[in-house]
Amino acid sequence: MQDQEQAEIRLEFARLKQEHADFDAAIQAMISTGCDPLQVQRMKKKKLSLKDRLRELEDCIIPDIIA
Repeated sequence: MQDQEQAEIRLEFARLKQEHADFDAAIQAMISTGCDPLQVQRMKKKKLSLKDRLRELEDCIIPDIIA
């Protein structure tokens, strides 16, 4: 993998990690204010998809080494 590609993946990873944390804070705020449970569930689903994408990027950054 090229250094340029690796840097782009790391930037995307950092951006998504921040977005994931923002979703977490928003969900906590929604729960504490008694927001609509359906909205909270949708936010959790988006957060989970971000987590899946983070795992994919992490796998690109850290290759599997069979020992």
